Amino acid sequence: MAAIAGVYRRTLPSPPAIEFASPQGKQLFVEALTKGNMDGFFKLISYYQTQSEPAYCGLATLAVVLNALSIDPGRKWKGPWRWFDDTMLDCCEPLEKVKISGISFGKVACLAHCNGAKVDTFRTNECTEATFREYVSSCTRSEDYHMIVSYHRGYLKQTGSGHFSPVGGYHAEKDMVLILDVARFKYPPHWVPLTLLWDAMNTVDEDTGLHRGFMLISRLERAPSILYTVSCRQVDCETATKYLTEMIPHLLSSEDIESVDDIISVIFTSAPKNLKNLINWVAEVRKLEDKSKCLSEEENRRLVIKEEILKQVQETELYKHVIRWLLSESPCMCDASFSSHSSFREIASEVCHQGAQLLCGNVDYATCSKSSQLKSAKTDNLQFISIASGSIIMKDPERGVEMLVPCCQRKSGSLSEDGSNASNGNPSVDDVLTVLILALPPSTWSYLKHLKLREDFYGIVSTDNLPDLLRQEFLTVVQYVRLAAGIASTTPATFLNRRSPPLKLLQHSLSEIIWNSFD
Repeated sequence: MAAIAGVYRRTLPSPPAIEFASPQGKQLFVEALTKGNMDGFFKLISYYQTQSEPAYCGLATLAVVLNALSIDPGRKWKGPWRWFDDTMLDCCEPLEKVKISGISFGKVACLAHCNGAKVDTFRTNECTEATFREYVSSCTRSEDYHMIVSYHRGYLKQTGSGHFSPVGGYHAEKDMVLILDVARFKYPPHWVPLTLLWDAMNTVDEDTGLHRGFMLISRLERAPSILYTVSCRQVDCETATKYLTEMIPHLLSSEDIESVDDIISVIFTSAPKNLKNLINWVAEVRKLEDKSKCLSEEENRRLVIKEEILKQVQETELYKHVIRWLLSESPCMCDASFSSHSSFREIASEVCHQGAQLLCGNVDYATCSKSSQLKSAKTDNLQFISIASGSIIMKDPERGVEMLVPCCQRKSGSLSEDGSNASNGNPSVDDVLTVLILALPPSTWSYLKHLKLREDFYGIVSTDNLPDLLRQEFLTVVQYVRLAAGIASTTPATFLNRRSPPLKLLQHSLSEIIWNSFD
């Protein structure tokens, strides 16, 4: 006969914690509710769930908050239902890795952003306990945004180390915070002193060397349509983002930089391998339906937005400089890995394969047929767009998927994906490199030594005169880059004591593709 080890829950250390369901915990709830600091509780408790793996606390916490905010995942959970579950949040970190070692503060923030939320992060070395208290008070008085805390359990006399959970309420007079612990197999929801929670957050994550903290999650008010996104699952993502935010300013301080072409050359010839893969264009995928050869009104609307953004990128002055440099610096292009070895057909095949896995289940293989044209559903006129169709081989009969390709008339001199001159208007390497430069912080160019060149380049990269649609797109890419690099975002003080958070940033995207789900 053998014995099997097992653990049934843990006794909640009290003090310092007070169990939510205890008489004292209930009294704290009633008093906090009367004072108005439990407004967000009811949404959170409606979608409160237990993490499905011992190391999934960050994923489960985020799933609870995203569902509480009524954010549509844009893809199915089970059956016809679209719903956030912690097992679906894998676009920024592979689930197998999270299952073994958990997930970092920065990756949780990146996941929130990738899945359609606005996120503002605060590490404890960049704010104060008083600021934290103000945000707790403001957040618990609203249903429009919620707080996630990252803390060390040891400071609360609990077993374990780093942990994530949502904040469910606040008792101002007792200065106690309600933690809706997602590890419900271990500890129930409980109240803890805010000062002690601050101390537990004001610790360093040994895996990253960065302080823990808290983040505010809210809905994005803009429609979920985006052309560019950061590939945060790329192996060299952090190296690439740190190069953009830390190394480039150092390189620009050289006295040898005397022209705009010199600036572009310095940025890209010293770049880490495959920098261009940091930013990807978003391809929308849908099932291939034989019954209808038309786009829906919503599909057409999203594609029109993407095409307009692409057009506006190609109309910038910086784009012209990037094109000129790419055409004149082909050897450097190869050194910096800006030449592409993937044809559009190969890209389309990969995207169709990814789409098929989500829309149709496990797929053995996918091939993409030649591009074709499709009549738009928006008008009866013959308005055509580019469609890449692919066939997928499954256990049951062959099925098809389509990739909707944004396209605009590309001016002569542009590069195709294979590095040659091209007249097609699909997104390409020249667009991506333009976006990379425009997305850099304005302070980057202050390191240029020559005053006249600095002023001229400021004018070229300034987003002040860009169309609003394109400016919002760059703000979004900047936010992605900052999150990927582990830099905490800054939030205006006006966020405090507001029912709905400010700052309308972008949209919903899942790693590199926006998916259409079919009920």
